[in-house]
Amino acid sequence: MNQEVTDFIGKVKESWQAGLCQELRQVVHSAIPDVQERIQYNKPHFLKNKKYAAVISTSKDAVSFTIFNAAELELPEGMFDGPPERKTIKFRSGEQIDSGMLTDLVKQASRTL
Repeated sequence: MNQEVTDFIGKVKESWQAGLCQELRQVVHSAIPDVQERIQYNKPHFLKNKKYAAVISTSKDAVSFTIFNAAELELPEGMFDGPPERKTIKFRSGEQIDSGMLTDLVKQASRTL
């Protein structure tokens, strides 16, 4: 795990957001065992074979998780936004993530990276 990503999560002001960031990081590591992490554009980016697989970002009231290479994914209705090649889901305070679903989606999306 990349220390810069660990530091990013440690500096997230809202504890619920930091918790979600840590859970989402684990989702990516479960889906892509050899994932590479780095901070780019002030956000944690996750790469497989030097290609973007996922990114986590925080805003004032949400944590966003973007899955790249998503054009072929079958996504739950109304949960994700964005163009076909990358899909983003937003979580707000009190919302739980479906780790199993997200892990499966990241695995599928990253297979061809």
